[in-house]
Amino acid sequence: MTTPSTPTSTAATTRPPLAQRIAGAPISWGVCEVPGWGHQLDVDTVLGQMREVGIVATEFGPDGFLPAEPVEKAEALEAAHLRAVGQFVPVVLHDPGHDPIPEVESAIEALTVAGATTVVVAAATGVEGYDARPDLDDSQWETLLQNLDLVAATAEAHGLTATLHPHVGTIVESGAETERVLAGSRIGLCLDTGHLLIGGGDPVRIARSHPDRIGHVHLKDVRSDVAQRVRSGELTYTDGVSAGMYVPLGAGDVDVATIVESLEDSGYAGWYVLEQDTILTGPPAETGVDPTADVRTSIAHITAIAQRLGSRSHG
Repeated sequence: MTTPSTPTSTAATTRPPLAQRIAGAPISWGVCEVPGWGHQLDVDTVLGQMREVGIVATEFGPDGFLPAEPVEKAEALEAAHLRAVGQFVPVVLHDPGHDPIPEVESAIEALTVAGATTVVVAAATGVEGYDARPDLDDSQWETLLQNLDLVAATAEAHGLTATLHPHVGTIVESGAETERVLAGSRIGLCLDTGHLLIGGGDPVRIARSHPDRIGHVHLKDVRSDVAQRVRSGELTYTDGVSAGMYVPLGAGDVDVATIVESLEDSGYAGWYVLEQDTILTGPPAETGVDPTADVRTSIAHITAIAQRLGSRSHG
């Protein structure tokens, strides 16, 4: 399969079809970097099930999921017949006493060896988990924005694209904070349709108003009633995930079809990474909860969208 090109500069006539740009992520199997998140499935199970459901490419997942050494990491994906897409890298960006570049360069090394395209950074708070975050003053925001530009330049120097991932429980979670990044930094955006909605943003509007800045997409669907309870503080983010805030594509309140159509019309040529943040309470054989069932539903939904768009373009 052809590796997707730089998203915003590739003409629609030369990019791979949408159906060839669908990837997965270990979080849909409950694999997460947060300590105590839930039962963690082993790498062979997750990668094997990805291939069983038809996924051909994946993000790395959290540190410790795949082998740490870059060549071994790449070989693990190759053995599972999966392409590498990118890596989610939470890093502190707002502290003037902390240099985030070594952490980013470590991720870039492994991504380059594996032939991936994208480093996906999040503006970490510096504490574990996503249930609380500080407010920054203007000086800290300036440091964050300057570091984002450094991250973008570092990735470019290695032939990769850097994107900032708005994420609940990080410094950049809301629509307003996302707009501040877009206005104050040149880094690309990882459009995460679920986290933006939970954080009070509008993923449809972002897709329509900033298509030239979107370098990577995490496709999620979310129940807005649970998301509202998280925004109000009634539930923590972790409790919201446990309560079923994330659902398969098409089963929630994110207008996935409109977002994808808008991006495709704008010439987006990057990956669509299917993510359904999941917390497993135990092994699927004991709990009866099978992550692959929801993944199959999401694949069917995005595939149907791809077919409709394909029929439209040939109509």
